Amino acid sequence: MNINEVIANRALGHLGFPRDRYDVIHPNDHVNLSRSTNDVYPTAIRLAMLLRHQSLDRELRQLANERQRKGSEFAGVVKLGRAQLQDAIPVILGQDFTAFSTTIRDGIVRREEPVSLFHKVTPGSTAISTGIKTKPDYAGIGVEELSRLPQLPFVAASNLIEACWDTGAFVLFSWMSKRTATKLSKISNDLRLLSCGPRGGLAEISLPALRPSFSIMPGKVNPVIPAVVNQVAFQVIGADLTITLVAEAGQLQLNVMEPVIAYSVLQSIFLLTIAARTLREKCIAGVTANVERCRSTSGSKHGFVTALTPLIGCERATDFATAAPKSGQEIWTVLQLPCTRVAQPLA
Repeated sequence: MNINEVIANRALGHLGFPRDRYDVIHPNDHVNLSRSTNDVYPTAIRLAMLLRHQSLDRELRQLANERQRKGSEFAGVVKLGRAQLQDAIPVILGQDFTAFSTTIRDGIVRREEPVSLFHKVTPGSTAISTGIKTKPDYAGIGVEELSRLPQLPFVAASNLIEACWDTGAFVLFSWMSKRTATKLSKISNDLRLLSCGPRGGLAEISLPALRPSFSIMPGKVNPVIPAVVNQVAFQVIGADLTITLVAEAGQLQLNVMEPVIAYSVLQSIFLLTIAARTLREKCIAGVTANVERCRSTSGSKHGFVTALTPLIGCERATDFATAAPKSGQEIWTVLQLPCTRVAQPLA
């Protein structure tokens, strides 16, 4: 309603009339003719979602590209893989980063379905989707005007009654945002683990040292960017629950709680956009592999015993893997086999 008054007074000024001459141009009778908050507001939210989502989509694609680039850079670095934080088998560090890229791209593709639902709008449905006070062609004209926006083809909802109260598109989109946030948080956890130390931890990679973290511990630098992404993820996950509850709380022909949906969804998009950009620019782009450290952890050869099970059986392989660390010997010594003989089946 405030916007209607602003537009009316601006129009009066252009025509040479003083403000508040509503007998000439009235906020309701002229500016708001054939419109209702119940169709204008949901349409505005959907438009905002589509515009802001484009920025998030762009940042996620760039993050995936940077991950892929790091995957190629680390393609020759062998490290020790871990399952349940215990030594498993050797893997390629580049494969980890390529997998990060793949999971982000998967999220981008899966977000396309809920995003497409925001192209369905309800201009002309008015108060509770009856179309009262409008002309028969009003809705079509409104959709046509909206579709003039670049790359945003809108269509009229097939059932205006359902479209007036249904907020399922926001629930689905928010769930996908939560999914993306969860993936980014998991990746951030891995970055923190792989870089922990540097002397008392894994230290297989190094993150960019942005700034000293503690005045009481000189030289200590924390992985602040992954921690920021974690916190953004927690906020987005919480917002998803809010949106779900709000969508359920509508009654009859209207859901009056769409403002908190708009706030929560748009805030989540904004936070994820900034988090993806920050993670890419301030962290991933500067990640380096500690090749010697990776070689030392994977070079114990204990992990390679898994590959020997087709040759010697699971029980013997287990005995060798258990005996080697107890004796302090390399697995090759315990097996009493030359490295060349074992390397051949591994290849």
